Amino acid sequence: MTLSETRTDTAPGLGPLDIDLAALPRRFAWGTATSAYQIEGAVAEDGRAPSIWDTFSHTPGAVDGGHTGDTACDHYHRWREDIALMRELGTNAYRMSVAWPRVVPGGDGPANPKGLAFYDRLVDGLLDAGITPSVTLYHWDLPQALQDRGGWPERATAEHFAAYAGLVAARLGDRVTQWATLNEPLCSAWIGHLEGRMAPGWSDLTAAVRASYHLLLGHGLATQAVRAAAPGAQIGIVNNLSTIEPATDGEADRAAAVRMDGHVNRWWLDPVHGHGFPADMREVYAVDLPERPGDLAAIATPLDWTGLNYYFPQTVAADPGGPAPYARQIDRPGVPRTGMDWEVDADGLETLLMRLTEEYGARRIHVTENGSSYADTVAADGSVHDPERARYLTGHLAACARAARRGAPLAGYYAWSLLDNFEWAYGYDKRFGLVRVDYATQRRTVKTSGRRYAEVIAAHRAL
Repeated sequence: MTLSETRTDTAPGLGPLDIDLAALPRRFAWGTATSAYQIEGAVAEDGRAPSIWDTFSHTPGAVDGGHTGDTACDHYHRWREDIALMRELGTNAYRMSVAWPRVVPGGDGPANPKGLAFYDRLVDGLLDAGITPSVTLYHWDLPQALQDRGGWPERATAEHFAAYAGLVAARLGDRVTQWATLNEPLCSAWIGHLEGRMAPGWSDLTAAVRASYHLLLGHGLATQAVRAAAPGAQIGIVNNLSTIEPATDGEADRAAAVRMDGHVNRWWLDPVHGHGFPADMREVYAVDLPERPGDLAAIATPLDWTGLNYYFPQTVAADPGGPAPYARQIDRPGVPRTGMDWEVDADGLETLLMRLTEEYGARRIHVTENGSSYADTVAADGSVHDPERARYLTGHLAACARAARRGAPLAGYYAWSLLDNFEWAYGYDKRFGLVRVDYATQRRTVKTSGRRYAEVIAAHRAL
């Protein structure tokens, strides 16, 4: 019998939980996730230097509405309030990122004491509240100073990243045990350097492939640097993955689905698991990798855990005239969609958790991001009722429980996001938060989805 068969909910109009919570381990990380540029603001305060996202967001036409992360959620000044919100939700874990340009403004060279001191205060505040910090070292905010020297297509950036990672681990490693090197390197390489829709805004296949290689090399070198600086550190990498299905049973579409799987999933998973870069995708890209002896071994430095970000499935058709991987995503009619126009398919999360378990032998998995954007409605009394987001959350948590029941070594779930925030090229109009942010006043309001999450956490603890 699942808990949902005997328990009713208190969030209005949502129905029973319908989650097999008993399938989840007793010691489970119930978390929320954010990233530095999306929430911190204070972009020119206390010695922080510009990142590529400061530059990109200030480029006319790059971000919807001309929005920037200059103020964002003002978390740099309001972090105590935000920790109080985490406690209100009942979470015991928080996935955050450290801003490289706040800690090492020049990308390499001396550290910024005020930047490190901010993360000292934040980590201490989390621990005082009984919340375990999970620190991501790179969530896309490359110091502009390094971009000016070539950015991720250059090997030196991977080496500078490892030095920065070791510096942060030496400072915080006495209190932080869970570390992620990179968040979604696919977005940095493919969307930032191939599609041009994210910083640095390039459209260059050769640069994109070189960036992808050096991102993963940076991951491996940083893993080694963190372990050297903080023995006992638990280190992983966070990838955004999708299930991939062909649009038809035709040979061209089936081949396109294989290429898209290589582009989205295998290119990022195979090397870190010791399988090297997929040979079929090397042929598709037809770009020489900047390989040196020892690189593949560094990239495959063993992981302690694997991070999975999941938002939507992909159905693809052949696109021989388009860019690599010569496949395009198509919309399926009649499928529920979020406010981002992304398809909703909770079963895909279960599928990917089992793939990581069975195909890649993951030792421990954290769902490091999962969430949905919808247009919130603020009631006259100031409350925010978001049943679509609450149902999305519940459905995907049920998928997590099904995978755990099947043997996936699932250790935690981090809802994206704690707060509405700067949603990259979409600006502030797309809201993912369990907590609404009124950007004019910075007032925070827990939404119905946040109350639903609190119920799930409380129900699991009551088992």
